Amino acid sequence: MDKKIYFNELFIIYGNFLTSKEQEIFRLYYEEDLTMQEIANYKNVSKSGIGSKIKHCEEKLLNYEKNLHINQKQEKILKIINDDKLREQIRKVFREE
Repeated sequence: MDKKIYFNELFIIYGNFLTSKEQEIFRLYYEEDLTMQEIANYKNVSKSGIGSKIKHCEEKLLNYEKNLHINQKQEKILKIINDDKLREQIRKVFREE
């Protein structure tokens, strides 16, 4: 699975566990597709600082998935269902807040 897609899926599930600043950096990088340099310029901080923050967010999201396995369980469920409408309904359930 593509790294960007995977982290976006983890963010949908666990994003609320990140701080508001972490969420903002994550969204700018993964959802808005800004480069680290563009984010650094926007936030008036160093590119390496943004890189560290993104890495920290990724590690936190991976740790949540390692312990809770919600994304893994969702993928297993979706693999055994042949109905597209039902699959979409299940995706919505996992994404509800």
